Amino acid sequence: MRVIQLSHDSIQFPPPEMALREPDGLLAMGGDLSSARLLNAYHHGIFPWFSPGDPILWWSPDPRAVMRPEAFRLSRSMKRFHKQSPYQITLNRAFPEVIAGCASDRVGGTWITTEVKRAWIKLWQLGHAHSIDVWQDENLVGGMYGLGLGQIFCGESMFSRSVNASKTALLVFADYFRRQGGELIDCQVLNPHTQSLGAYHIPRVDYLTLISQLADRPVSDWCWHPKRLF
Repeated sequence: MRVIQLSHDSIQFPPPEMALREPDGLLAMGGDLSSARLLNAYHHGIFPWFSPGDPILWWSPDPRAVMRPEAFRLSRSMKRFHKQSPYQITLNRAFPEVIAGCASDRVGGTWITTEVKRAWIKLWQLGHAHSIDVWQDENLVGGMYGLGLGQIFCGESMFSRSVNASKTALLVFADYFRRQGGELIDCQVLNPHTQSLGAYHIPRVDYLTLISQLADRPVSDWCWHPKRLF
């Protein structure tokens, strides 16, 4: 099998089942980061990830890493920390700053280029992308951002400049999203950090089934309005 070259004239993707096994999930290359293409990609279990200077690469790995909001794994040490938390958590109050933090805090470089930031800020302005912002003494010290697809939240990246800041963002958001009717958090690829917090693998076919069931089911009307969460 080969990697499909996307056309600029169409936002359609090949079926995720055509993705390579090595590297795991690589499906297509090229195209652009228009809002319409990004939304279509995520609705089909596909996301972009590429290095600066390379073509846009589109992925749909098998298996897929996900988390149920109600199953966030709260360690005893994190529970103690959260009881005395120095942080305030807001929703959609600092999206440009959060994505900039995710870009600048990557050791060894980042795929979150100026082009990527511009594309995601546009999605945020359209009401599709969202940020969870972590503040300490009015300074942004952590956060995460991603895409809302009905009862699914597709997490993209997180950053932390102070102890447990990104964990706090996910902890508070998972509880909030569950109470608003959210059913699933997409973590894309499992890593030790997300696994320690409750993320786990499911087959890609199961993830695609969940998208078809949950992406068009609404959360509460006020779910994504800017507000303080904690």
